[in-house]
Amino acid sequence: MGELVIKEVITKKEKRDFIYLPEKVHSNEPDWLPPIYMDEWLLYNKKKNKSYKYADAILLLAYRDHIPVGRIMGIVNNRYNAINNERNGRFCFMECYNDKEVFHALLSKVEDWVKEKGITRIVGPLGFSDKDPQGFQIEGFEYPQFMTAPNNSGYMPELIETEGYQKKVDLVNYLGKIPDKFPLIYEKVLARMEHNTSYKIVEFTSKKELKPFIIDVLELMNQTFAEIYGFVPLNDREKIDFAARYLPVLDPKFVKVIQKGGKLVGFAVGMPDFSRGIREAKGKLFPFGIFKILKDSKRSRKLLMMLGGVKKEFRGKGLEVLMGVKILQSGIKHKMDTLDSHLVLEDNIKMRAEYERIGCQVVKKFRIYQKDL
Repeated sequence: MGELVIKEVITKKEKRDFIYLPEKVHSNEPDWLPPIYMDEWLLYNKKKNKSYKYADAILLLAYRDHIPVGRIMGIVNNRYNAINNERNGRFCFMECYNDKEVFHALLSKVEDWVKEKGITRIVGPLGFSDKDPQGFQIEGFEYPQFMTAPNNSGYMPELIETEGYQKKVDLVNYLGKIPDKFPLIYEKVLARMEHNTSYKIVEFTSKKELKPFIIDVLELMNQTFAEIYGFVPLNDREKIDFAARYLPVLDPKFVKVIQKGGKLVGFAVGMPDFSRGIREAKGKLFPFGIFKILKDSKRSRKLLMMLGGVKKEFRGKGLEVLMGVKILQSGIKHKMDTLDSHLVLEDNIKMRAEYERIGCQVVKKFRIYQKDL
């Protein structure tokens, strides 16, 4: 083997090597799901990604004989640490071939980098926030990969455990059929809510109708996600950027909000899983990839649940059930037959119980690791 060199990503060519390395690592895995590369260029752009304003970050590439063979990102999220009174560093977006030497060299370099910043513990894989893919998948490799979740090879958890890392928290992914008939308890909740005129559920048919609600939804997300591990609240500028970035890909039919007295108290967001379209487009929107993704979005039979929250004082009143059922009804109306939960924290007992109530089962598990430095 040739000499192994770890180098910080500085030039545009190095950044290109960093972004496109995963497709080389996974070139023999026909079912591997690439990212949308336009989003990758934005993610690693310090001028356009506002996360760099409150987080220190470093990109590293491993080279053997001048050929990229591994990558890693190190992060110190100063805003999250201040809010949660922590001194944690993070590693994320790690990729390499099944090579212990490369894996160790990359991880050690990030550990040294965060220690220089006074960090006493490192966790990961975890990006700027919980909105980035988080964890290494540890179970369920026989099931299809889906967008916005980690798509690592099975050897990655084995490699990190040899480095002395232990479990921090697990996330689970549920999969099941959208029920033709809802559980009796749901029917009772829906009947009760229909007679409760103090709450108004708002549904959308166009992005024009949805647009005025987006910023309020993001503010409510800030409030309701405060206790979720890894979440970093968005400031006003970030809300505007987030809305501009994600409104084009949202399908209004699968967004539901609830108002009380004209004020937003709950929201739920689902979307068609267009992973197959991303794979067919090889992660590239242009010149023709966008049409493959849009086509798959319209023909998709899988409904992917993304986000949802209810103000603390309104929880336990059936609002979550009401929005969930309304999204499922929209799915049924558009000939969808499969429900995917996205990622659910293992200790979110209430949400897990709702998926299990309608017959969904855990098919994948993801793990965030930690190590004291």
